[in-house]
Amino acid sequence: AFTKCCQETGFLMVVKCRQENTALKDCLVGYYSDPLFYEECKTDYLKQREEYRATGIKKKRQKFTSNV
Repeated sequence: AFTKCCQETGFLMVVKCRQENTALKDCLVGYYSDPLFYEECKTDYLKQREEYRATGIKKKRQKFTSNV
C-alpha cells in the first residue's frame, strides 16, 4: 500500500502517505523485535558466509518482486 501510494502521489508522498507509512513501520517493527525471526536470519547469514569462505564464490541474492 505504501509503495502504491508513493508511486501515485509523487513528491507529495511525504504528506499524503502518512497512514500507509505508519502501517509499514508497525509491520517492520514486529519483525525486527521477533527473536525467532532474528535467529532465522542470523542462521541463514552465517550459512551463506560459511559457504562463501569455503568456496570463494558469492551466491546471487534472491530478488523480491513488488506486490503492487
